[in-house]
Amino acid sequence: MTIKLNHTIVHSRDSRASAEFLAGLLGLPAPTRFGPFLCVQVANDVTLDFHDAEAAPIERQHYAFLVSEPEFDAIFARIQERGLDYWADPGQKQAGAINRRDGGRGAYFEDPSGHLLEIITRPYGSGPA
Repeated sequence: MTIKLNHTIVHSRDSRASAEFLAGLLGLPAPTRFGPFLCVQVANDVTLDFHDAEAAPIERQHYAFLVSEPEFDAIFARIQERGLDYWADPGQKQAGAINRRDGGRGAYFEDPSGHLLEIITRPYGSGPA
């Protein structure tokens, strides 16, 4: 199958703040402008295109990023340095913890617009049963 995700639009209260937050936290290149969007590119050529939501309320979304173990360490260090809240679970009940599902590590945190972001070192369902 040759179908690949190319981009998705991320509605934001402040597209610049949200795009720069994500790029800086994940250690990605600075966002680039494309029309009304600020685009953050990840390694597999997918872009997250941040767009200012006009007057409409923002629907909270979830974005998960598969990272290597060293990348997790670097990103998690930046989360802690910035004093961001983080959780081991998407329900945000296990505060200040990371999960170790499927033999990897994962953590959830929020972006400036309230979207729930996640970093994981192994895809869920890929580890020992």
